[in-house]
Amino acid sequence: MTEKLFYQDSYLSEFHGKVLSCTSLSSEHSSEAKYEAVLDRTAFFPEGGGQSSDTGTLTCKEETVQVLDVQEQDGVVVHFISGYLNPGETVIGKLDFQERFSKMQQHTGEHIVSGIVNKHFGYNNVGFHLGKDGVTMDYDGPITQEELRKIEYEANQAVAENIPVQVLYPTKEELEGISYRSKIEIQGQVRIVQIPGYDSCACCAPHVKDTGSVGMIKLVGAIHYKGGMRVSMLCGFWALADYNQKEESVVTISNRLSAKQEQVVQAVERLEQEIQEQKEKVKRLQQRYVELCLKEAKESCRENPKAPVLLFTEEMDAIAMRNFVNDAMKLTGGICGVFVGDDARGYRYVLGSLEQDICAAGKQINERFQGKGGGKPPMVQGSLVGCEEEIRAFLNER
Repeated sequence: MTEKLFYQDSYLSEFHGKVLSCTSLSSEHSSEAKYEAVLDRTAFFPEGGGQSSDTGTLTCKEETVQVLDVQEQDGVVVHFISGYLNPGETVIGKLDFQERFSKMQQHTGEHIVSGIVNKHFGYNNVGFHLGKDGVTMDYDGPITQEELRKIEYEANQAVAENIPVQVLYPTKEELEGISYRSKIEIQGQVRIVQIPGYDSCACCAPHVKDTGSVGMIKLVGAIHYKGGMRVSMLCGFWALADYNQKEESVVTISNRLSAKQEQVVQAVERLEQEIQEQKEKVKRLQQRYVELCLKEAKESCRENPKAPVLLFTEEMDAIAMRNFVNDAMKLTGGICGVFVGDDARGYRYVLGSLEQDICAAGKQINERFQGKGGGKPPMVQGSLVGCEEEIRAFLNER
């Protein structure tokens, strides 16, 4: 059994330990970890309780190796490390304490939020994940946006109260008198983390000493998930980093739109309206352009009722392309087509005919001009590479 220093003092960032074993590791575990080491004591928290392990270094004399992952196996804490350590030697372990402290903030914040959700709605936390940059909590019932705002406010009230976080190791008899949350049946000694007035939960992870150390609790997202709700949360320094990133985005948007920061939503709405108006204008102009092209085509089809009706243009949306071909097919028994693009980039095309085998024509033009696409009579569409002169000549010769 490994002496677990992280339960004695969750703020311990440096410790001494003796190397009991160090064995070579297959490449299946990690592309970076090369050995697995067992110490007689450690402050590195192993992966568990929905939380990834601590990371840091182990130093023996002048040799320092990276601790990349930590796992617990039958009470033994195994450190997956980047280099070899001699068994019997004493090492100095140093945690990446910034990472540890942030995780303690997140995990304690989860206790506060989940306790509030359970108290007010009776929902259980049925899933928890604390990753490198965020937390998700799964609850077995729906929560509205208004309710989430109230939960968030109450959670931050708990932070402001700076309540001591208590850790209990009750006997079996004492445990029977304690009400607590737990996702699983627990064998052996149960570790209870309590935040008086807010939560009591069985948990194996390190936590901050008081709720004030959690810092701001911010619920940053929520989606319906498996009949319940998946809520995303950030606490403390992670919440601050998220705020800074979003503030930077708002400042950039406000500068580009020449709007006050508190008015960026209205500015974006105005911009969206202007864009929609421009789209409608472009749509009308395209339709007018199509009508003019069809008028010219009508004159040429009077002389040759089987003549192809072809339009080449640099810009046109898919609806206008189909509209042109639909109307052109009524003018001629030949092939109608619109090609959008240029000789350098290639063309998107729509071809149609009420009398010709348009599928065969599409296949032939694709073979000739490295094209792809398809469809069914009376219209096919796709893209190809070629120059306008050669495409016109090819279709005129069919």
